[in-house]
Amino acid sequence: MRYFMRPPLAPTGYQSDMRHFAAFLCRCCFAAFLLAQGLFSSAHATPFERTEEREPCADFDVHKQAFFGDLHVHTSYSHDSYVSNQRNDPVAAYRYAQGATIVLPDAFGEQEVQAKLSRPLDFTAVTDHGEYLGLVDMCTGDPWRLGYWWPHCIMTRSDNMWLQLIAANRYGALGGSGGDGHKTSIACQLSDCDASTDDSWRRTQEAAEIHYDRSATCSFSTFVGYEFTDAPQRNNMHRNVIFRNAEVTNRPITTYETGSYNFPQLWSLLREECIDATNGCDVISIPHNPNLSGGMMFRDPESKDEVEDRLFFEPLVEIIQHKASSECRCDRLAGIGLATEDEQCDFEQVTADNLSMLGSVNGEMLTDAAPAVPIEHFAQRNMVRNVLKDGLGMQSAQGVNPFQFGFIGSTDTHSATAGGAEENNFVGHLGWRDSGFRGIQDHFTSNPGGLAVVWAEENSQDSLFNGMKNREAYATSGTRPQVRLFGGAGLEADLCESPDMIAAAYKQGVPMGGELAGLNGAPRFLASIHKDPGTPTMPGTDLQRAQIIKGWVDGQGATQEKVYDVAGDADNGAYVDSLSCQTTGTGAARLCTVWEDPDFDSAQAAFYYLRVLENPTCRWSTLQCQAAGVNPFADDCAAQAQEANKLAINKGAEGDVYANCCTNPAEEPFYTPVIQERAWTSPIWYLPPRPDGG
Repeated sequence: MRYFMRPPLAPTGYQSDMRHFAAFLCRCCFAAFLLAQGLFSSAHATPFERTEEREPCADFDVHKQAFFGDLHVHTSYSHDSYVSNQRNDPVAAYRYAQGATIVLPDAFGEQEVQAKLSRPLDFTAVTDHGEYLGLVDMCTGDPWRLGYWWPHCIMTRSDNMWLQLIAANRYGALGGSGGDGHKTSIACQLSDCDASTDDSWRRTQEAAEIHYDRSATCSFSTFVGYEFTDAPQRNNMHRNVIFRNAEVTNRPITTYETGSYNFPQLWSLLREECIDATNGCDVISIPHNPNLSGGMMFRDPESKDEVEDRLFFEPLVEIIQHKASSECRCDRLAGIGLATEDEQCDFEQVTADNLSMLGSVNGEMLTDAAPAVPIEHFAQRNMVRNVLKDGLGMQSAQGVNPFQFGFIGSTDTHSATAGGAEENNFVGHLGWRDSGFRGIQDHFTSNPGGLAVVWAEENSQDSLFNGMKNREAYATSGTRPQVRLFGGAGLEADLCESPDMIAAAYKQGVPMGGELAGLNGAPRFLASIHKDPGTPTMPGTDLQRAQIIKGWVDGQGATQEKVYDVAGDADNGAYVDSLSCQTTGTGAARLCTVWEDPDFDSAQAAFYYLRVLENPTCRWSTLQCQAAGVNPFADDCAAQAQEANKLAINKGAEGDVYANCCTNPAEEPFYTPVIQERAWTSPIWYLPPRPDGG
């Protein structure tokens, strides 16, 4: 096994080599000392395989810790980031994730906005669009290359929003989003885009390596990654490809290699170029938040290999990010759900079902491809819960469940603001296109996004990646509660009072992401939640309640679901002050219960996941509207918006800037000025005995 500091990516001469060799010997001596003193026990080696060269983490817990991160981050290496006047690269994104201040464009494109997280992240992956790495570098890098002066490249570098939008549309057309197939830019015929891709990919890896803490402190982990960007007819089937360690493919595998609507070929090539490469390469692909996929993200598998590859490569799905939530969907006004009656399914939804929902400028939607889709026409598999239920149905009918995945959240920021999911500190995720007033004007239905949380023994690539593969992960809508879920028939009823609760839960059951089979009696579930502690200047919000969501296949082969309140109080009276947005009322600092399924049928396959709701708080848009002098709760909101519009227009804004602040929630099915932040654990699956007794 290897535990020592990875050498630089490139040799730096004889003296440097000797220094690194001397340091290597010192670390060998240090490791030998730890072994002799019993400070580096075999427990460090047994829970997961070590594939990387690093020092062992001083903070190691065999019962695991919650690490908060973001696995969906774009920088100036992405075309849609660069054409939004965003100039921070992967190095800057990793600095921001660790608490540094970066500068972003304001609503007029000037680099004036100071952005900083209130709390650093534990891990981050930069995931720039693989398809355009070379072309973006060609258009924005060396002016001595002929391709740099191609008109599309000139528009890419323009400060004019309309030229930028034309450039962005052209990138999409080159990538096949218009339905006409993939095309090669003339800029790449004039100069070598393959070399540019190689250079950008190398710099992406270097940025991850520079910021990965391989010391015993283990303060921050990075993952090399990219986004596979397939969106035929703007239907989003993107996937974030995350590598376990520094061993990665020679180049990103993109839709130029696979063709469109052919994500199984992505898996095949990842297997060929990574998994089977015998160099320590390991990888997963995480489906993009599927709400904008037009129902195409999770098709019925077309072969046995497709089933096996999906289960192998896609243990997780992104359930929330800045383009809304994908747990479930319910039209509050119509009183109709998308295969659900769950009233919480109106949380952070958008009305359209494809990526064209981003096509608003100065308050006007510029495309007819983003109409509101009625609930009865919205694709059921745009919502993750429905996909999970369909997976159970396939297992019941065909003997295998191809849709068995856990949950994470992320931001999908295009402003290099990894983890920038704080409602009260939201600077936008699309450069100047949603900076300042433009967020209210053009991206009112968007949100700050979420976070990925992984339970792992230590903050290292191997331990975190192992947690992802095992689905011991959960999503939050941006806050940081610590949430655990265990299941098993043998869980003790008084486990919440046990000083050894977690050790006993691992012994008596399985954690989130696990499977239960061969039970003697109904399963019990341990739900343990600690509220987000917040910061010294911004305390975390109390917990309101915890819910178990169950999905199953009934005796007639139909999928069903039910929501159980298992802890807390939905009627605790908590709300917010309409003038100040200060929270009123109290909730819980901790919720813990052992809940037994009262409706269990041992013959019915089922899944169970935990959803945690915090007390109500003001939405980001409410906070920003109030800061502009427009109160969404006020009777004279429209008059306030008119006054704020005058001030904004005097500064150079166009259109009706603050009208959205006065949106009436009684007339909009998915909007409220007050939200409940939440978390979703990965499910635990119950597997009934097979008919053959297996």
